[in-house]
Amino acid sequence: MKKSSALGALLLTLGALIWGTAFVAQSMGMDHVGPCAFNGARSFIGSLALLPVIFFRDKLRPSLAPQAQEEVYSWKNPALLRGGLLCGLFLSAASLLQQAGLQYTTAGKAGFLTSLYIVMVPVLGLFLGRKGGARLWLAVALALVGAFLLSVAGEELSIQLGDALELCCALFFSFHILVIDRFSPRVDGIKLSCIQFCVAGLVSSLAAVFLEQGSFSWAGLLASWGPLLYAGVLSSGVAYTLQIIAQKRLDPAAASLIMSLESVFAVLSGWLVLAQPMSVRELLGCGLVFAGVILAQLPGKAEKAAR
Repeated sequence: MKKSSALGALLLTLGALIWGTAFVAQSMGMDHVGPCAFNGARSFIGSLALLPVIFFRDKLRPSLAPQAQEEVYSWKNPALLRGGLLCGLFLSAASLLQQAGLQYTTAGKAGFLTSLYIVMVPVLGLFLGRKGGARLWLAVALALVGAFLLSVAGEELSIQLGDALELCCALFFSFHILVIDRFSPRVDGIKLSCIQFCVAGLVSSLAAVFLEQGSFSWAGLLASWGPLLYAGVLSSGVAYTLQIIAQKRLDPAAASLIMSLESVFAVLSGWLVLAQPMSVRELLGCGLVFAGVILAQLPGKAEKAAR
């Protein structure tokens, strides 16, 4: 493995660890504030946390990067605003659905259901002209059966509200990944991340004004300062920036496979911190989802030959 690829894998693994454990912080944060207000606050915190990083990095960059890349790093890069706006819209939709779903399901189940975006990405790729073989459809089947075991309660055969919200969240995260894949090679990753969080913060705050005006309070936000800082600085500001930077160093299959570790960290942290054990049925569902996620990202014969 090349040094750049190894660094990308390390950064993305760290990001997956932060995301997985952040499900606990997100669950605890809603003890005092609604999902829209929580998501708006964490997004603005994430955006603000990146500003000093951008400032000091831009001061050092002339000695570290060639001037030929000046347009890529510039705030005036037209692709930066477009990419930041699109990433922010999809990220806000995904995050709001995820945060709302956590009110009705456990951190572990939310983590595994959210990880279905890794299966959805190659499926959506079919509509963009990318080919998918039998291996992809087998992965989709495994993930769907796993999601069924995780989400359908007992003999009622009905998907629970929180699980349905997490599945919708996974779809929007799929769009988010595809947008990042399109814009990240052409813009500065840290500035793209900063803009997307500012957009997500605005969208979530507007949603809080219309949907949570009766339950919002500054005292509630202050009472949630610990989870907000973890979700804002680490999960938003750090982890999503690591994703954008790492995706430049890794091929999409390897990146998605590493990101799937988020679901494992979510289950472990939910069990250790929130005392949220899972039934045998749910553990089997987790195993099938994880198997589908891994299978979907393994390179086929054509990809191996191309490498």
